[in-house]
Amino acid sequence: MSGRRWVIAAGALLLAPLWFAAPAQAARCGGDFNAFVATMQQEAAAAGISQAVIQNAFAGVTMDPAVLNFDRRQRGTFNKSFEQYVSTRVGAGRISIGKQMLQKHAALLSRVEARFGVPPEIVVAIWGLESDFGRGDIGKMPVIRTLTTMAHDCRRTELFQGELLAALKILQRGDLPRSDLIGAFAGELGQTQFLPSSYIKYGVDFDGNGHVDLRHSVPDVLASTANLLHTAGFKNGAPYGEGTANFEAMREWNRATIYRKTIGYFADRLAGRVGPSPIHNHAVDYPGIGGAR
Repeated sequence: MSGRRWVIAAGALLLAPLWFAAPAQAARCGGDFNAFVATMQQEAAAAGISQAVIQNAFAGVTMDPAVLNFDRRQRGTFNKSFEQYVSTRVGAGRISIGKQMLQKHAALLSRVEARFGVPPEIVVAIWGLESDFGRGDIGKMPVIRTLTTMAHDCRRTELFQGELLAALKILQRGDLPRSDLIGAFAGELGQTQFLPSSYIKYGVDFDGNGHVDLRHSVPDVLASTANLLHTAGFKNGAPYGEGTANFEAMREWNRATIYRKTIGYFADRLAGRVGPSPIHNHAVDYPGIGGAR
């Protein structure tokens, strides 16, 4: 991503910035896993992570072969038309629940829109696509184990060393305890599936409890999602269809054209703007994490 990177999240390519960057001198990948962990502990201490957090985070950490197997399977590509893709992601049931969420959280979404300039239907569409409005699978993998495994693997070690340090920062800030630092197969966290580096950069404490909790706090989830788009240049009141500046801004969320079109399609239906269907055949290539940029 030339300073950014993407990962598969909820069947889509989630974009996350290289903000909590890899260590200045990356630990040597491969070789003995325990030796690698020891080096990463030293890197974490040099980055200002406390020994208490380091010892707690890495206690009993082992390599997870399932993570590497999943990652290697994602290296392939597949083609799907927009019509085929959207039909599996935006059905009548999900639209109905999304409209209920717009009503249920109307006051909260109004505050989010006022602060970040992102319309409620866009935020709720992303929420629905990523985790079925927090009701779906947001991952069951221990994030520290996942990221340590990926960092030890030599293909994208610096990328995942940076994500690992960001995850430790989440622990140090007290945003989530280790027991809640659970995510997907590349370390994505929470109801809209942020990589740890995005969690650190874009996370917003919108419920005012002093912590950014993207697993349990709906205010934090929705505000943080809007903050990412706002920071990328999304402008309220402007169109967001393909070819617009807002469509380009949504690349910060997801580089895949088909996914951004799906966000817009879903948002239009949540807002009651059904009109002529924008669906048409649009083949798209889905590279795996770290694939072609």
